[in-house]
Amino acid sequence: MTLVYGSLVAANVDPIEKKPFFHFLPGSLAYSIATAGCNFRCLHCQNADISQLPRETGRIPGEFVAPEDVISAAQSLGCRSIAYTYTEPTIFFEYAFDVAELAHRAGLKNVFVSNGYTGEEAAQKITPILDGINIDLKGDDQFYRKVCGAKLEPVLHNIDLFWKKGVWVEVTTLLIPGYNDSEAVLKDIAEFLAGISQDMPWHVSAFYPTYKMNDVPGTGVESLRRGLKAGRDAGLRYVYAGNIPGESENTVCSVCGEELIERLGYRIIRNSVIDGHCRKCGSALAGIWG
Repeated sequence: MTLVYGSLVAANVDPIEKKPFFHFLPGSLAYSIATAGCNFRCLHCQNADISQLPRETGRIPGEFVAPEDVISAAQSLGCRSIAYTYTEPTIFFEYAFDVAELAHRAGLKNVFVSNGYTGEEAAQKITPILDGINIDLKGDDQFYRKVCGAKLEPVLHNIDLFWKKGVWVEVTTLLIPGYNDSEAVLKDIAEFLAGISQDMPWHVSAFYPTYKMNDVPGTGVESLRRGLKAGRDAGLRYVYAGNIPGESENTVCSVCGEELIERLGYRIIRNSVIDGHCRKCGSALAGIWG
């Protein structure tokens, strides 16, 4: 039995780039929703005020919003997708599924922003109406056990599952100095992703001290560049830096090297992708563009 059905603690309009998705309707808006709670206990959670609130206080806040009202709000605000985000969508899966079904019928896209800790039955159920998912691949198994209260293997399994089911997958790794930014860890992550598909975008993002890791220094650009190099060495075609505007945010054609999308933070400065193809050489870019 779900205790959070429809009890939204957040409903906002976000650029899709904030999720982050860089190869999924770039420049479009997503209607982002969340309920309280999470199945992880990450010590560095940036949304701990809502993800950990039920565990820490015993309270489940929120205001009921019917699924059809979510669709109406998204349409009236010019959004092209619904993003189930801020907290883990699996926690409010029953509600997310009902909203997603309506969104799918209405021509809106559905995207999850997830820790990847979704059971097999739920994952299989959502895939026919899920268009995209950004999964956090946080580190090695030791990191998951020490920092998140979880295990690595289910996350690896679901990245592979969603990609093979035809859901557009992008992956994010938040680099925390001394925890998951070593060359060995980054190499393992990059090679795992490339082993599924070299077209899967990988976002290596900078950590800022928060929640129970306020004593850990923020991520320097050197760590991000180490991640970028690991991704490129593994053969990944699209590797991006996050949370440091101006650092490796642009999309480049993997065939001819033409710069096709110029970004600054969550803003698109220029987009010259033509129907999912490079404007210069005509090569297809992996992703969902129209």
